[in-house]
Amino acid sequence: MTTFHYDDFFDLTDFRHAQLFMGSARVWEPLSKLHAYLLKQELGKIHTEIPSGAFIIQPESIHIGKGTIVEPGAYIKGPCWIGENCVVRHGAYIRGDFLCGNDCVIGHDTEVKNAIFLNHVHAAHFAYLGDTILGNRVNLGAGTKCANLKLNNSPVVLYVNGERIPTGLRKFGAIIGDGGQLGCNAVTNPGTLLGKHVICHPLVNVGGYIPADHQVKNGTQLVVSHR
Repeated sequence: MTTFHYDDFFDLTDFRHAQLFMGSARVWEPLSKLHAYLLKQELGKIHTEIPSGAFIIQPESIHIGKGTIVEPGAYIKGPCWIGENCVVRHGAYIRGDFLCGNDCVIGHDTEVKNAIFLNHVHAAHFAYLGDTILGNRVNLGAGTKCANLKLNNSPVVLYVNGERIPTGLRKFGAIIGDGGQLGCNAVTNPGTLLGKHVICHPLVNVGGYIPADHQVKNGTQLVVSHR
């Protein structure tokens, strides 16, 4: 039986905030603990130059590490922890309750809230990442969307191998394990879990649980013919 423990999805060895995951039986539980965890950190320390034109909201509740670049036009609201050597590009929209490791990219038109990035995450172009956890070295193609709310607003429930697993969350985007890659304009349904090194091809709409080392692609083939 699948346990959905965080060890099944992430290597936390080099993640500064591994403590956030400790004691969680299910990999999505840190999302509910994130706000309280951030408020216990040493926030209010911004170790980089903030250019004119960047919006830093509630700076006393924001940490930005050394070597991180914040471009003009970025919007960052606390509580928020951004690690070292990251890039927050023009047009990035960080809505608070965001925890980011080192060497990550939050790109133009990428919106994040109540989300956790481990190290070396690239969400560089036009992504929505609400109530979502991205593992080490996850790369998102342009236009990736992690939907976090069901159309009927009901709590998110997982169905895996005939087992019904309530998550207890009304808003729950995706868990993407270490080394995951999503192609351009891929969409994950609420409560999607992708194991380590899963690849989703462009334009895929994926949901449920995809085990490690699998790939997801559309079955419909493109047909090219004379007019």
